[in-house]
Amino acid sequence: MELEEKIEEFKRIVDESNNIVFFGGAGVSTESGIPDFRSKDGLYNQKYDYPPETMLSHTFFVNKTEDFYKFYIDKLNAINYEPNITHLKLAELEKEGKLKAVVTQNIDGLHQKAGSNKVYELHGSIYRYYCTRCKKYYGPEKIFDRSLTKDENSYVPICEECGGTIKPDVVLYEEGLDDDIVTGAINAIKNAETLIVAGTSLTVYPASGLIRYFKGKNLILINRDKTPYDNIANLVINTSLGDVFGTI
Repeated sequence: MELEEKIEEFKRIVDESNNIVFFGGAGVSTESGIPDFRSKDGLYNQKYDYPPETMLSHTFFVNKTEDFYKFYIDKLNAINYEPNITHLKLAELEKEGKLKAVVTQNIDGLHQKAGSNKVYELHGSIYRYYCTRCKKYYGPEKIFDRSLTKDENSYVPICEECGGTIKPDVVLYEEGLDDDIVTGAINAIKNAETLIVAGTSLTVYPASGLIRYFKGKNLILINRDKTPYDNIANLVINTSLGDVFGTI
């Protein structure tokens, strides 16, 4: 099937489906200008004193908090990026009642920025922070606005209430996913008629394993490269998400 035919088939399935769930990875946000992790120009192929997997681990956060936040503020600040056509079209489908949920591996908050309400953020969000000692909540300005930092020589945000270290509400390496979010995502995928999986290599576990819960009619995979699940999908489209979602 040619690319144009595949996109037409995609549009037909979306038109005829009334219970769609979208599962997305880093490739959903690259068209907003946010770098992904594993491509040749991605975050994991850049040079630092430590590998990104190490710097984004729970152990590194605890033992080298200053270095953790230097990297985090430099590379994970996505608050000034804007949603792209894929985010916007998904929000439209939700308003029409066709899309029931978005399950995302991204932490950039662009789905909510586009207008989506039912979003399961498997790996957390750069928009939420809490004190590791007293659990006080903070927004992103506390971390990314350096003028609010009490100690100009430190990148580590400190709680105004108790002096504890503030931690991002993101899932670091060595940490487990939130049980409630995983349960909600599984239930949405289980009940979906159509599951659209896009912008992900489907190699990051346990998140990618959630696709196994899908028992519906249409499994659609949209990604520039092949994935381990291509052989079980009804429709595989190897092109940019914008080229596909821009047609609906």
